[in-house]
Amino acid sequence: QVQLVESGGGLVQPGGSIRLSCAASGRPFDALTLGWFRQAPGTEREAISCISRPDTESIKGRFTASRDHAKNTVYLQINNVTPQDTAVYYCVAHESFFCYTSPSSWDYWGQGTQVTVSA
Repeated sequence: QVQLVESGGGLVQPGGSIRLSCAASGRPFDALTLGWFRQAPGTEREAISCISRPDTESIKGRFTASRDHAKNTVYLQINNVTPQDTAVYYCVAHESFFCYTSPSSWDYWGQGTQVTVSA
């Protein structure tokens, strides 16, 4: 089993930046592909970033994922946020090499952290 604990959510002003963290435990960190999804009210979960092994990022855009092997933590940096970025952000993991956009393809989920973008 893999445990994922997100942190760093909160209220951020439009145009600002926010960095979310996700601490992973339960399996060797280097054996995991890690990703981020988000879900706004009334919408389906959306894949926004993924970082596979060794540290290959995909699904880029305005979102930047990075991983700290010493801390067993993956980060998500979101720059120039807008109100449309308001959502619950989830950290996900599995032990395949691939970055999937389907939520059902991920084995482990964190509890989610709320990000609200508002002036």
